[in-house]
This record gives sequence, structure tokens and C-alpha cells, in this order.
Amino acid sequence: MPQKAKDEKPVTQAILRHWREAVPDDRLAHLVKDATRGLSRALQMRLTEHAVSFGHWTFLRILWEKDGVTQRELSERAGLMEPTTFSALKAMERLGYVTRKQQPDSRKKVYVFLTQQGRALRGRLVPLAEEVNQIAVAGMAPARIAAARDMLLTMIQNLARDEAAQLTGARRMPSTRALSALAERPAPRKNTAAGEAMGPRVRAL
Repeated sequence: MPQKAKDEKPVTQAILRHWREAVPDDRLAHLVKDATRGLSRALQMRLTEHAVSFGHWTFLRILWEKDGVTQRELSERAGLMEPTTFSALKAMERLGYVTRKQQPDSRKKVYVFLTQQGRALRGRLVPLAEEVNQIAVAGMAPARIAAARDMLLTMIQNLARDEAAQLTGARRMPSTRALSALAERPAPRKNTAAGEAMGPRVRAL
């Protein structure tokens, strides 16, 4: 177990106690979520110095590899719903990072291109992400880092296969609107009469 650093904040100590003492065998999904949260927060603190949000970073890093893609393709690569992508791109266009254009061959498709300003951000922001990655794996041997990458890639592949299999059946990834409707649905009413009839011992279960 790594030695606790002297400058660790109470919230960091609490998180470590939770994982090492309270739930040392908890599900991998929870560990991945907390690790992702830590990585995201560390990067966002650095991106803020350049007036870039983490959401915009998500799209910028895709467009730096290849721009001139459609909004739908960008949504798929980012793993986000199209309305979310649309809102983000409108904001990024106002900031001067991207332009959106329709091509003569298809008036229905909107293509996203980096501006000179958006492209120039790469040289300033990528080193920040590399710094965060180095901080995250500090003290880990190269073999352990390679094993962690292999494990995570295998998990991603397995889950992608599961999603593809689910889509052939009745299950679907809900839209943003459907998720909002679920969140707004009132909670089911408790049958208080039945509860009183069963007595306190049954209700305690």
C-alpha cells in the first residue's frame, strides 16, 4: 500500500479509506468511475487556465485527429447524444474554435471544421493532459501501467460487444429526452394500508 503523502487533503484520505478499508472488494465500475472523476477534475483545473471546458476538450481532441466530420459522427466518437454535441458546438463556434458548414452534396449534413484558433489550442492543451496522466501513474512500474492499459482495453472491448448484442434485442440506449422523462416520472406511491396491515416487522424488511 502506497505511503500516505503529507500533503494529502482530507477528501483524498477519505476516498482512499473508502476503497482500501470500507469496500476493498467493491465493483470495478465504481473504481473506474472514481478514477475517471479524478482525471477529469485534474485536467479541468488546468484547462480552466486557458478558458476551455472539459466538454469542449472532448470534442477538440477528436477534431485534432481529423476534422471535417459530421455532427453525428462527432457524437458517436465522443459517446454523447446529438443534442449535447449540438449545444457544445454552438458554444465552441461562438468562442471561435470551430466552424460548421453544409456541403453542396448534402444540405442535411453539417460538417465541423477547426479554425486556426481551435487548431492552435492543441499545442497548449495536450501537454496538460500528458501531465495529468503522468501524475495518475506516478510510482507505478511500466509493467503495471501496461497491464492496466491491457485490462481497460479488454473491458472496453467486452462492453462494446455486449452493447452490440443488446441492440439486436429489445434493449436500446435511451435518448436524452427519454432519460429526462424517466427522471421526471413521479415515484410510485406506497401502499400504506397494506403496510399497516402487515405490521412493523414486515415493513422493516
